[in-house]
Parts: sequence; structure tokens; C-alpha cells
Amino acid sequence: MFKKVQIYKTDKYNMLNVEVQGKTLIVREISDQWGEECHTFVSRPEMLHWAQNRFKPEAFVGREEEYKEIFEAFRSV
Repeated sequence: MFKKVQIYKTDKYNMLNVEVQGKTLIVREISDQWGEECHTFVSRPEMLHWAQNRFKPEAFVGREEEYKEIFEAFRSV
């Protein structure tokens, strides 16, 4: 049994989910541009470090609220 946390979902082709499987965190990122990418992390800090590199604040200029929501979702995992 594992816990699945939705970080964001804009439609059925653009979403990011985190699956918690014991101590392992699996990030599944689905995009219409790149398909599905899977990232496996062994700790929360490692996953948050990846997220900070993946989601740069400058990419969310004018959409700061969306950026804030994404990181709140990551921190809740």
C-alpha cells in the first residue's frame, strides 16, 4: 500500500504526482511535451532539492501563487 499525492494537474497530459512507498518517494511527471518521467528519491530533502532545481521562481513570474501551491504540495508529502 502506498500514498499518492497530487502536486499539480492541469489536464490529463500535464500532471505531477508523488507516490510514497515506505521510505522511497517516486515522482511521476507527465507532460504532453516529454511523456512520462519518473524520479526516485530516498529522502524528502533529496526530493525537495530536485523540486527547487526543477521549478525555478523566474519561470513563474506573474504566477507566483501557482509556484507557492506547488511547493506547499511538495512540503506536505
